[in-house]
Amino acid sequence: MNVIHFSPHFPDNYYPFSVGLKQAGANALGIGDAPYESLRPELQGALTEYYRVDSMEDYDQVLRAVGYLTHRYGKIDRIDSFNEHWLDLEARIRTDFNMFGLKTDTIETVKRKSKMKERFQQAGIAVARGRVVRDIDAGRALIRETGYPVVAKPDRGVGAMHTSRIRSDAELAAFFRIKPDADFIMEEFIDGDIMSFDGLTDRDGKIVFCTGHAYMSGIMETVNEDDHIYYCSFRELPVDLEAAGRAAVKAFDVRERFFHIEFFRTRKDGKIVALEVNMRPPGGYTTDMFNYANDIDIYREWANVIVLNEFRAAYSRKYHCCYIGRKNGKHYVRSHDQVVRELGSLLVFHTPVSGVFRPAIGDHGYLVRSADMDEIRKSIQTVHETER
Repeated sequence: MNVIHFSPHFPDNYYPFSVGLKQAGANALGIGDAPYESLRPELQGALTEYYRVDSMEDYDQVLRAVGYLTHRYGKIDRIDSFNEHWLDLEARIRTDFNMFGLKTDTIETVKRKSKMKERFQQAGIAVARGRVVRDIDAGRALIRETGYPVVAKPDRGVGAMHTSRIRSDAELAAFFRIKPDADFIMEEFIDGDIMSFDGLTDRDGKIVFCTGHAYMSGIMETVNEDDHIYYCSFRELPVDLEAAGRAAVKAFDVRERFFHIEFFRTRKDGKIVALEVNMRPPGGYTTDMFNYANDIDIYREWANVIVLNEFRAAYSRKYHCCYIGRKNGKHYVRSHDQVVRELGSLLVFHTPVSGVFRPAIGDHGYLVRSADMDEIRKSIQTVHETER
């Protein structure tokens, strides 16, 4: 089996996907713009071949690279990057080479938030009231229905970029003065806690692994307010979260892919409201959290699904696993060395964070795990406590 990874070196904790493919007996083939010499040794050892292009944004170069690898190794069976940024490129290549997976005729459903909203509604999952607005009059018409505040975000966008909370007529006018030339969706603000339903499906659309996470706050708030963040896995999935998540996986016909589906739980009445769907693993170090929470190797199991259509590991969500991020601008009570000492055996991993992820998850990340949620809460306090 021949599988191409776009930018297999990025993010730096995703190299085990290539390692897993080699262990499963597939050819792991890389295409990227980084020099081969810059790839970590484990990745170099896993890749059957790596083809460097000057720019991954140049479709002709990528097309030639795929053609070259096809000539060398035969039909390319799968292509992936696990990265939102390259979903369109992947779909275009799959279409041109007739590969299994998301193609250009289906990509809009999982890229445009307005299309996601329609699919959630068809599945009977509640959504925030809202729609694409192209001018201030359309925005005002929506606000007459919902009231302030509202949230405006690119209909087709990644993460919290260009996302704004609008609280007044003045802020609405200011938003439309500076709005980029792109479609924006405007929705009522949902006062709720964010949680996600995350996992992996096999070739037939069966969920072979699933879990969920509760978030301290949304990425919009974290980025806009430059706050630090934590999010933690459930050991027992809330019944309504799992039901909504499974219905969404079925509605979006997720096959042989990771999924990361975000929901609100409203503070007023505790209801589940869909936010958006992502056809990729959850970002940051969440795939590593899968492993620490369950004592599995999700990278190897993904490869088993790709090559054999089997998820071979047993899992039981033995632990809560929590990501706790720090930002350098805050005055913390404890130094990094003190944090490491105090967390002790609860700390399973820590790392500086790549600059591109810094606004969302911080400058330094810590992963802690415990079967006891009280120990997790104490760990969060240890990492996040600031001077008054």
